[in-house]
Amino acid sequence: MAAQISRRKLAVVLAAPALVAQTPTASQPQDPGQELAAAREQNRQNAEQLAKFPLPMATEPATHFRA
Repeated sequence: MAAQISRRKLAVVLAAPALVAQTPTASQPQDPGQELAAAREQNRQNAEQLAKFPLPMATEPATHFRA
């Protein structure tokens, strides 16, 4: 008699070891000043990466935000 298992249960069983193996990163700063500096550095790096690709001025975001 073969055991029947749904795809969802199989996905949970296969993903569980990966979730347990993840360790929290110790590189997250506790000081708000360090956190702000890290966020600004990340924004600077993101801007550098985006600047490598040409983007026409006519490009618009896919969504519109309205108040």
